Amino acid sequence: FLSSSANATPEFEGRGGEELGTEIANTLYRVFSSETSVDLKSLCINPREHCWVLYVDVLLLECGGNLFDAISIAVKAALFNTRIPKVRVLEDEEGSKEIELSDDPYDCIRLNVDDVPCIVTLSKIGYRHVVDATLQEEACCLASLLISVTSKGALTSMKKVGKGSLDPESIFEMMETGKRVGKSLHVALQKILDEEESLGTSRQKVGFLG
Repeated sequence: FLSSSANATPEFEGRGGEELGTEIANTLYRVFSSETSVDLKSLCINPREHCWVLYVDVLLLECGGNLFDAISIAVKAALFNTRIPKVRVLEDEEGSKEIELSDDPYDCIRLNVDDVPCIVTLSKIGYRHVVDATLQEEACCLASLLISVTSKGALTSMKKVGKGSLDPESIFEMMETGKRVGKSLHVALQKILDEEESLGTSRQKVGFLG
């Protein structure tokens, strides 16, 4: 679920953010719904009967710069921190099944996020392309390429946005740049996630968590 705060930009006032929200939600669904992103078998409780369903809520508080990139990073971080309680399926003599949740809050499983991709947006400006474009650079860009890349540098999806055109040679160059930047992005993100997790309960809480 994705929603946009009117404080992010005046364009989001009223129903102005719905179109962008729908576009982002559809793109994220395409990127993260792949069976290779998350091991769906780990979400299975009872085959063909019960399974865990994951929902990700996104709230845009500020609009400027690569929204898709930032959201994909946040999604991977959220999945990394997700804890799924362990459950047992009990069956009585009559064959009816009941799901029993473990009483231990620490008795849980974690998702493997190694293959969860991050999005890299490459903006074509003139004869060159840039990543992490500023608002000014975005204003000069007529076409961008969204590339989702795994930590191993595998390209999982690609989408062109904007009214401008991209020639095949430019697309190839942007794909190679996106894969290289994507791998570096995963390394940096994982380092931060590991550092935060190592702090345990001593991690400083901010915002409403404080």
